[in-house]
Amino acid sequence: MVAITQQEEETRHILSRYKKLLKSCKNIISRDDIKLVRKAFDLSLLDHDGERRTNGEPATYKTLGIAEIVVDELGLGRTSVICSMLYDIVQKKGISVDEVNTMFGPKVTQIIEGLVKVTEIYKLNPTLHTENFRKLLLSFADDVRVVLIILADRLFQLRSAENKSSEIQISLAKEINFLYIPLAHRLGMYQVKSSMEDLALRYLEPEIYFELEKKLKDTEEDRAVYIKNFVAPIREELDRLGIKYSIKARTKSIASILHKMKKQQVEFEEVYDIFAIRIIIEAPEKREKSECWQVYSAVSDLYRPNPKRMRDWITIPKTNGYESLHTTVMGLQNRWVEVQIRSERMNNIAENGFAAHWRYKGDKGDGGLDNWLQDVREVLESEENSNIDLIDHFKADLYSKEIYVFTPKGDLKQLKSGSTLLDFAYSIHSDLGDKCIGGTVNQRNVSIRQVLNNGDRVSITTSNSQKPKSDWLAFVVTTKAKNKIRQTVNEEKVKEAEIGKETLMRRMKNWKIEFSDVNIRKLLSHYKYKLASELYYNIAIETHDLSEIKDVITYEKEVVTEAFVPKKETPKTIEHAGEDVLIIDENIANVDYTLSKCCNPIFGDDIFGFISIGKGIRIHRVSCPNANEMMTRYPYRVVKSTWSAKGSASYQAVIHITGEDELGMVNNITELISKDLRVKMRAIQVETNAGSFEGRLTVVVSNIDHLNNLIAKLKLIKGVSKVSRYDNVV
Repeated sequence: MVAITQQEEETRHILSRYKKLLKSCKNIISRDDIKLVRKAFDLSLLDHDGERRTNGEPATYKTLGIAEIVVDELGLGRTSVICSMLYDIVQKKGISVDEVNTMFGPKVTQIIEGLVKVTEIYKLNPTLHTENFRKLLLSFADDVRVVLIILADRLFQLRSAENKSSEIQISLAKEINFLYIPLAHRLGMYQVKSSMEDLALRYLEPEIYFELEKKLKDTEEDRAVYIKNFVAPIREELDRLGIKYSIKARTKSIASILHKMKKQQVEFEEVYDIFAIRIIIEAPEKREKSECWQVYSAVSDLYRPNPKRMRDWITIPKTNGYESLHTTVMGLQNRWVEVQIRSERMNNIAENGFAAHWRYKGDKGDGGLDNWLQDVREVLESEENSNIDLIDHFKADLYSKEIYVFTPKGDLKQLKSGSTLLDFAYSIHSDLGDKCIGGTVNQRNVSIRQVLNNGDRVSITTSNSQKPKSDWLAFVVTTKAKNKIRQTVNEEKVKEAEIGKETLMRRMKNWKIEFSDVNIRKLLSHYKYKLASELYYNIAIETHDLSEIKDVITYEKEVVTEAFVPKKETPKTIEHAGEDVLIIDENIANVDYTLSKCCNPIFGDDIFGFISIGKGIRIHRVSCPNANEMMTRYPYRVVKSTWSAKGSASYQAVIHITGEDELGMVNNITELISKDLRVKMRAIQVETNAGSFEGRLTVVVSNIDHLNNLIAKLKLIKGVSKVSRYDNVV
């Protein structure tokens, strides 16, 4: 008997895996298809001839491994298999893009170019913590199969990491956690997601992983007995009804169990839904929904269901195409058991996500996927987002719940839960959102802030004079709306900043002061701005008085003159707006006063006056952030000031408010303010993060007592933890 060499054995193994791969590809239907895949396979073999991986295996094993994941776990076909075999060769310049285009056509070429871009980015920065992250995802969005093949690549690398260094294992696991698990979740690939989560946990928290793995193995026999007894009456009933079915028991992934333990603050033994029963029916697509409900009825007759745990994703599937009926029932020994009911088609989509749609629909992407990719691209192309903001927006969209509303024509629109009328307008078209002034929900007139609910019929009212405002960001929730509003508002700020810059240049020329970097840096330092554009913008909207700016630039050249030496004489009342509002403790003739915008004093505040060149006396709060500097550098220009007993007017104040991000919080705040007829609200900005919110309210009040009363009322709102007045409102 002739001994088989290692090389011959490896060759046989490679050919066996290749043949199995061909059989698994669902859309290889002609000889030409087979020829194309074989050509890609031969090119891969030729390129990797004699080459071996670090673990000693032939390099071709990696190519085959990725292709097998692409087919068996992601459900893709011919085009994706060819691309998974070729992109490494193109990356190494073993074959040119033009040659690929000639042999395999433009679609394969487009996907491979995307894959090559991604691998080049990895070489530049494998940590993904720079601007390359944005470029990486932009490459993803060219064709969704780029995403899926890269997912297959990273999953293969993670599964092959056992013999690699601890440093490589941890780095790879962090990368998977950071980006690919959310992507797999959003694409509905729950099997891939679970596999990645468990493997990443194994390398990031090995002690916890192996402890939970051992506990699962120790309780495996008990679970098997329980499941057998639980499903026995279900099988009997379904057999009686003549339903074709199969039943599987699915144990939660280790990562999922750990997440539940942390979330519910319980031990392993207290996690009641460690496993779920999945009933998969064999039925034509026309009958599958009715048969799923028939199975649900049979199960709920045998075991008492928990109505709060009922989930119907058959009537309205999830965004990623997921369809299933979920119910939790009280089983034997008073244990809750989750039962999932779905058809074979639904199960295929549940496990493989959007890829399964292509298998059913002739390798064409579906509308929901195209819409999602467009949303991702809009997030990525927004220059206003930092990388951390980008991740937050991206992950927020991945895990958000959805609502379904109708257009006036009866078309169904899917939106993030908590979406407002304005979010709906932007989901239709950006111009519609920009010009939205209100609308109707179920034939009732509502404002742009109206929060929508499932089943609402919505129409939009527009005005050509309407423009996006920064306070809109406080209540919209969709990424598209936020990005478009930011973009428009920032464009307006750029225009205002140009006007402010021209104004400053013109004034400095009149003052015979050089418009130089030195002087601009002096202003930036004084007003604590990072960018000159912020300074110019605030000059344009008159936050800063130009004469005050002149003082800041020239203060080193000033000397004390007799005009500014205080004279101890009878206090003088200064009139303003027809009322005796302030009493100035200096007898200075023909000098008016203004309330400083850097701290916005309110009637009743502790205040002082500051003599400014050309603009009379400017009134500041004693707690003004600039007070210490003015009193220290220019004590000769500080004058005592007090409010008169009878003065009153309208004053602007800014309130800082924080608390828990509860549903309807913004509505509760605005409703409270609107009930107080003497309070006018000028603006509201609210940002949320990890279950908490931080808001900034600009209001107009009559005096300090009025403001303090409003603050006290705001503190009583459920979920509000802290309310205070801003010391600096610039």
